[in-house]
Amino acid sequence: MAIEVSSTAQWKPKANPWLIAATVALAAFMEVLDTSIANVALPHIAGDLGASTSQGTWVLTSYLVSNAIILPVGAWASSVIGRKNFFVLCITIFTVASFLCGIAPSMPILLIARVLQGVGGGGLQPMAQAIMADSFEPKKRGLAFSLYGLVAVLAPSLGPTIGGLITDNYSWRWIFYINVPVGILAFFLVNRLVQDPPWINADRANIRKLDYIGLGLLTVAMGGMQIMLDKGEEYNWFASTSIRVFCILFVAGMSGLIWCEWRAKNPIMNLRLFKYRNFAICCFLMALVGGVLNAATVLEPQFLQELMGYTATLAGQALAGGGLILMFVMPLGGMATGKFPARNLAAFGFICFAGAFYYTSTHFTLTMTFGFAAWLRILQMAAIPFAFIAVTTAAYVGLPKEASNQVSGIINFVRNVGGSIFIASTGAIVTNRSLFHQAHLQEYMQPGNPAYVSQLNALTHAFGSTAGDSVAGSMARASIYQQLNQMATAQAYQDIYRLLSWMAMGMVLCAFLLSKNKPGQGPSKGEAMH
Repeated sequence: MAIEVSSTAQWKPKANPWLIAATVALAAFMEVLDTSIANVALPHIAGDLGASTSQGTWVLTSYLVSNAIILPVGAWASSVIGRKNFFVLCITIFTVASFLCGIAPSMPILLIARVLQGVGGGGLQPMAQAIMADSFEPKKRGLAFSLYGLVAVLAPSLGPTIGGLITDNYSWRWIFYINVPVGILAFFLVNRLVQDPPWINADRANIRKLDYIGLGLLTVAMGGMQIMLDKGEEYNWFASTSIRVFCILFVAGMSGLIWCEWRAKNPIMNLRLFKYRNFAICCFLMALVGGVLNAATVLEPQFLQELMGYTATLAGQALAGGGLILMFVMPLGGMATGKFPARNLAAFGFICFAGAFYYTSTHFTLTMTFGFAAWLRILQMAAIPFAFIAVTTAAYVGLPKEASNQVSGIINFVRNVGGSIFIASTGAIVTNRSLFHQAHLQEYMQPGNPAYVSQLNALTHAFGSTAGDSVAGSMARASIYQQLNQMATAQAYQDIYRLLSWMAMGMVLCAFLLSKNKPGQGPSKGEAMH
């Protein structure tokens, strides 16, 4: 049965909405930070617990899988114990699990604690967004989402920097311990300030209405997808039988999930919301926004560390400028949603994305300075508020307030899925394009090429003065080959940024498919559905 737009009377929370927004944003920031803070600490964790580097990556995968599975469960859990109680429960689980991660004596126990941490964290993002959506009237909702957008975008950018500083100066265990005081503070603030709106009708009897089939299929699909993406490049993708198996699990699980959820009376993911054209387009755009954002956050520090010799901390500092610009631009993006139609703002953001990524593709070289690398990051981040806030705000347009939990859960779900897919796919593309450019550049390493001969002779002479003539020639050729590989990889990064630029231009066209809603109001008549 299709959902009809509700005429629920306007409700206002007792506490100041901005205090509520800051409180739930604090909890969400803590969770989002944990998706990236452990990245740079993996070698230290694996070495300390006697595990291999490959086993260490499960510290990330276990968290992401359990997190993705719980994201859509918030609406059902809220119907059982109330949204506020569910939010508090998630904070409690996340905080306790963070402490358990810190004291873990072995890798298996750490992985169990990370799964538990992902379960608690999975409910924080969508519930924080839903609470913000209901605490503000529509014309101020965009400004509130600017605070949420700052959390969702800034936290992953700061994660590697904070993780690197803590790991290098203290112990990897403190990247988990720091969640404990923040979690305790969030627990008390939420209990004091947050309240459920009247349309959240909690009933313990709803516990029997959990869509167990949908939850099982979601678990299979997300587990298969995340493992396939995390291990695909390591195992040479579909040349590996195990990767093909996980791919089949993902496709079968997702297909079954779509088929069952469309027909279920109480679905864990209300796919009938996709009958609303605006919401469906926003989900597609948010998947791309999440993908582009996560890919860009991984690509630049990876380039700086692998090709330019930056430490994890220094690479993280190069991204810090992007976080600083967000603190200034996010409020502007939020205020703009109350003055301009969402689709116009989204299109503007995507145009800025396209320009920033194309500029990056032409200037992303091995000779760029630290300052220029920071400048490129600022250019990329400056466009995010307009695209992120506009799409998030537009997703709620024309939908009943009773659906806000489902809307936030699905929006955050597709954003995380888009991020996982883009991180894996862009990494694979960089590898393939590096091999392509390497083969092309090797054509110039021929005796008939004057530039190659001149460089070879110069290096041979230089190495000969220290290593002797017998090995100087080999050392010279090895040095040239190393430079060739670096140039090939740098060109591959330029290719991927150029591809992201073209994708952003495609997102501009998609933005104009959104409804012609007036700022702070619903869509034009007849445009919400189909």
